[in-house]
Amino acid sequence: MAETNNSKVLVDQNTVEKKLSGRLSVNKINKWAFFACTMIGLLVLAALIIDTLFKGVGHLTPSFFTSFSSSTPSMAGIKGALIGTVWLMITIIPISIILGVGTAIYLEEYAKDNAFTNFIKVSISNLAGVPSVVFGLLGLTIFVRGMGIEALALSNSILAAALTMSLLILPVIIVASQEAIRAVPNSIREASYGLGGNKWQTIRRIVLPAAIPGILTGFILALSRALGETAPLILIGIPTVLLQLPSSVFDQFQALPMAIYNWAKLPQAEFQNVASAGIIVLLVILLLMNAIAIFLRNKYSKKY
Repeated sequence: MAETNNSKVLVDQNTVEKKLSGRLSVNKINKWAFFACTMIGLLVLAALIIDTLFKGVGHLTPSFFTSFSSSTPSMAGIKGALIGTVWLMITIIPISIILGVGTAIYLEEYAKDNAFTNFIKVSISNLAGVPSVVFGLLGLTIFVRGMGIEALALSNSILAAALTMSLLILPVIIVASQEAIRAVPNSIREASYGLGGNKWQTIRRIVLPAAIPGILTGFILALSRALGETAPLILIGIPTVLLQLPSSVFDQFQALPMAIYNWAKLPQAEFQNVASAGIIVLLVILLLMNAIAIFLRNKYSKKY
């Protein structure tokens, strides 16, 4: 009996070792397959960045930043596009923060948990995956043409572009803000109520400060996406070349993505290098914004 039991134990051990060995082999294969996918993506990205730097660095001269767009490659600059992008960014920030964070606060703190609220949340999440062209068509209809009402038409102004881009990034901001607010423990809210605070005082002084890292990270990443989009700007008629600077949010403007798009489609080879220089400037702006998001997230995470 003892020999029989020992043999069964050995058979079971061999079976387990074989299964474990097979699983380890599959795990190694998957590991190297995922590593290869990562490396392919990094190599393609590195090749694109190196090619862009090689073509565009030579055009990053002081005159490139102080000159307007031109039909001559050596005289083309991004002054109008850069200042127009700053105007667009400054206009987008208050619109998207107020609407996005306000919506997230209502859905998480005030709205009742029912079928209608759940439908709204699912719809907002789905809107985050809608192509930017759709938002461009929506902006063209509502803001640029004013739905056929002349008094509501904003033409292709900074405000129309900012409202369109805000629609584009609002779902991302709302979802990120919801997750950040939801992550705040209920025990903190209950402690505030126990000390006599009302709901708004609790949200303003307790919940929002604790949720700031997630809200800011989502907002800055969404804003980075908006500044790099071209399709909505094309659809609402933002000019590719404009030899003047805007003085208000109701003026026309030129944006960096539109300038890059215009240079890239021109047949002259020299304009491809100018487009690469514009891409470098846009990349630096986006990297700076992402760095700010990381800095603010780390700062407030330590504080709260």
